[in-house]
Amino acid sequence: MTIDAPTPPGYRFRQLTADDRRAVTEMDSWAFPASVDPDVIERGPSPLTWERTVGVEVDDATTSAPGLAAMHASYPFGRFPVPGGTLPTAGLTWVGVHPQHRRRGIATAMIDLHLARCSERGEPLSALFAAEYPIYGRFGYGKAADDVRVTIARGAALRNVPGASDHSVRIEHADRERHAALVDAVHRGAGESVGGTGLNRPGWATRETPELQAAWWQDAPAFRGGQESRRVVVVERAGAPRGYALLRRKLDWAPSGARGTVSVQEAVALDAAASRALWGVLLDLDLMTEIKPFILSPDDPLLSLLADPRAVGQQRVDNVWVRLVDVPVALAGRQYAAPVDTTLAVTDTRLGANDGVWRLRAAPFGAATCERSDVPPSEADLALDVRELGAAYLGGTSLAALAAAGRVTARTPDALATVGAAFGWPVAPVCSWVF
Repeated sequence: MTIDAPTPPGYRFRQLTADDRRAVTEMDSWAFPASVDPDVIERGPSPLTWERTVGVEVDDATTSAPGLAAMHASYPFGRFPVPGGTLPTAGLTWVGVHPQHRRRGIATAMIDLHLARCSERGEPLSALFAAEYPIYGRFGYGKAADDVRVTIARGAALRNVPGASDHSVRIEHADRERHAALVDAVHRGAGESVGGTGLNRPGWATRETPELQAAWWQDAPAFRGGQESRRVVVVERAGAPRGYALLRRKLDWAPSGARGTVSVQEAVALDAAASRALWGVLLDLDLMTEIKPFILSPDDPLLSLLADPRAVGQQRVDNVWVRLVDVPVALAGRQYAAPVDTTLAVTDTRLGANDGVWRLRAAPFGAATCERSDVPPSEADLALDVRELGAAYLGGTSLAALAAAGRVTARTPDALATVGAAFGWPVAPVCSWVF
């Protein structure tokens, strides 16, 4: 079905369906080259929600090779965590353009369509992982979270945590039927109350759809990169699950002996004691020499449990990017860490309804309101682009830091300090998996 929306001359949008699976697989392999054969990919489960998947075709098939010129999709996150709550959010994904059709405005047309559909569906936010850092800022997305990638030597010393020894640990082949409910429950619980504090972790998206679940649990040999089949470490206390890790090992040999690597796909624990029990096992697997967790939050307990953090190789990487589609709904839909009554002059060149001055009022960790204000933009407490608003939205990017870089303008230093404190959040935002 053709979609009536603006495209560059010579192209058209088309709603894709499951019957387009082969074309989607081929398109994705052009945009994101992979070593796995498309035939193998096509035999596995697709994570896509098809009614949210759109292709771009050439109007005249005689002027181009057959197939899609571009595509994009989104995941329906009905409970995307924001500070103190959740909001419906579109997880933008699979954005790709065939090399033959680049630099013609197709990506811009796709993002505009995506944002229009978000508005139609009542999704006040869009979120994504950026394949390339410079792309999405020009569409109003701000880098809202970072994660930490580390490499840890086997046997790295950990600080003791009271209660860690009260936990039992089992190590098994990971299996969806046996472990999916456990993994989902612990993952959700860890995001809803970080370390038992009652504070949620913004950005901690769950795998809400059946398609995402099926894709997450697939374990075909072609996708293992020479590693073993997936394993799971389950941490329990009095029979109740308190943490888990999904991992693969790979064993190599050198003249000096075994040189094994543990690749941790996801490691989640409900409190410090469970985290200590979990990492105590992961850091002491036989024949392994290094452990590589894929994504850690900047405030993950492991980083504080390490007796010598200097001995760990660390790299900070951009995590979730956020775009406010409906500014007043998004700002009223989160909580704030300090009292705030302020005016924000927001610039949004793509979504005109967001452009203007907004009055935001909230009690600390309570309800918030956001309404249009008749204050002139020059007299607003803060002036910023929707991109910077997205960067600060989850509480992980300081408004003061953005102001120091010239990306936020404050009417007074007091206004910057007050609003900046309100937008902060005690828990660092992060998403534990790439969508």
